[in-house]
Amino acid sequence: MAAVASKYKDLQDLGVEIFSISVDSHFVHKMWQDNELSKMVEGGVPFPMLSDGPGNIGKIYGVYNENEGVEMRGRFIIDPDGVIQAFEIMTPPVGRNVSELIRQVQAFQHVRKTNGEEAVPSGWQPGKPTLKPGPDLVGKVWEAWKVEEAF
Repeated sequence: MAAVASKYKDLQDLGVEIFSISVDSHFVHKMWQDNELSKMVEGGVPFPMLSDGPGNIGKIYGVYNENEGVEMRGRFIIDPDGVIQAFEIMTPPVGRNVSELIRQVQAFQHVRKTNGEEAVPSGWQPGKPTLKPGPDLVGKVWEAWKVEEAF
């Protein structure tokens, strides 16, 4: 959460809305914000921290563990039409990569902007070559894209 909070301005500049949801109560969120997060990121977490006490939202997204009454750590990229474009579920010992989140948002936005006429290869960064799906690309991806170009 602190890592996302530290990049919140960058995400806002991309038009991204962030929501944190957990089974913890709003009282726990306040304590966490006041006693930990605000010490990790100046001003603390600037986006809503929502409580999903019974795990209803977590059940819908497939991250709620009913046996333990907790939600696994998940990240969902949802487009302006409400369609999940990407998700990542992690167990608590391994953190997520916010730079990769930003890259993926930029990639999905690029594909959306081109109405799917361009696709972005693995590791794509803004300004780097894209692929133009179609019959002309079949069997020739190796000519159009070099791995080292993406990184």
